[in-house]
This record gives sequence, structure tokens and C-alpha cells, in this order.
Amino acid sequence: MSGLMPALFIGHGSPMQAIEPTRYTAAWRQLADALPRPQAILCISAHWYVPDTAVTAGRAPRTIHDFYGFPPALYQCQYPAPGDPALAQQVQQLLQPQPVGLASGWGLDHGSWSVLRYMYPEATLPVLQLSVNATLPPAVHYELGRRLAPLRQQGVLVLGSGDVVHNLRRMQREAGAPPVWAERFNDFVRSAIVAGDHAALIDYATHTDAALAVPTPEHYLPLLYVLGTRQEAERATVPVDGIEAGTVSMLCVQLS
Repeated sequence: MSGLMPALFIGHGSPMQAIEPTRYTAAWRQLADALPRPQAILCISAHWYVPDTAVTAGRAPRTIHDFYGFPPALYQCQYPAPGDPALAQQVQQLLQPQPVGLASGWGLDHGSWSVLRYMYPEATLPVLQLSVNATLPPAVHYELGRRLAPLRQQGVLVLGSGDVVHNLRRMQREAGAPPVWAERFNDFVRSAIVAGDHAALIDYATHTDAALAVPTPEHYLPLLYVLGTRQEAERATVPVDGIEAGTVSMLCVQLS
């Protein structure tokens, strides 16, 4: 749609992709190359899952290495993007009456920077993160996304980062086909996105395979923020898809 910044959901997968490029990271770069240049980026990352709603408000958000047991090179990655305190205040206002804290202590976790270092490696665009509030039901997360939609008219890239199938306890260490339940749930999400069936995606927990595919909701919920920004007659496409390690979906969504 002319004049409207696209919105994206990225299946970010393992942190190791930050230092080991894959076909997915190549697709993220291609997505960025095809987009209009954003004025700023608002990330909704699965890895800031807390019992309240907050947005980063510092001028220089730190790079957070929120994982353990990985090679030293991963901990050396930095993404020194600037923040935007004025935009953080606008996000706070847009989400009213939902209380939104202005967080100066948080920064950019790997759900954001491991993706952005491929999309915008120069790290010059302002980047904010919005927390995923663990106390809210899926319908409210979708509604918060709807309230963020005006940012797209200002050239802000709304970027959700998670995985629509995410079950680390059942990961497959050896190569092989994903379990049927993972493929079935991933197919359900993809089909509902393309069909614009947001009600089914909000009510995902009633799906037969949801308990295995989404044992905890933090990696799924960022998708609902992105879908909430969708405008009437806007297309939703799936530019890249796949399931890694049997139980981690790499499905990405673009609204444009």
C-alpha cells in the first residue's frame, strides 16, 4: 500500500544465526533491501516477556546477550543502534489506556539484534523494543498492535520477532523431518495469515497441536502485534518458511 511502511514478523530461531548465516538470514537481508528505508524500528521480541508493558526509552540501548553456553564470538556481537526517547513517549500515548512504562535499563535482546544485524548492519536507525506483557490474553496483544498501526504511516517499521512453533524440550539434535504436530501447526498459522483469519490466530490455543507447538506463549505473541497493524485490503505474505531442529519455526510474515 502506497505511503505505508510494511510490517514484519520474523521467525528468529537460534541465536547462532547471528554468527552463522543461513538461508533465513539471507532472506532477512533481502527483505530489508526491498523495503523503504525506515525512519525507526519498533521491535516486539519474545525475549522481553515480563508482567507489564514497557518500551525502551534510552538514547543508547545496550546489546543484551540473553543466553548462555554459546561460543565466545556470539557474546562479542554488538548492535549499537541509537534509541529514540520521543518515539518511546509516542508509543506510550498510542497504547493508552494500557499503562506503559518507559524503560531506561533494558536494551536490545537477541530477538532484535540477531535479526537487525543482517537487515540493517550499519546500526544507524533508531531502535526501540516493546515488552510482551505476560499478564495479558492474546486478544489484548492483538489490540495493542492495532493501536500501534499509526506508526507505520510515519515510516516506523513494526517488527515482531519470535517463532510460531517453539518447543525446545522436543528439539531434534539429528537431521530429519519435523514431527507431524509441528508441521500441522505451522501450516495452520501460514494458511490463516494468508487468509486474513486473525480470529483463528488469536484463538490459537484451541488448535489440536497448540500445547506442543506453543507450550509457552512468548514466541507466538509478537505475531499478533504485527497482524494487529494490518490495514484493510493489505496483503499478507510469507516470504520465507521452514522448521529447524524439528520444533522451531522460521516462518516470516510481511504486511504490505
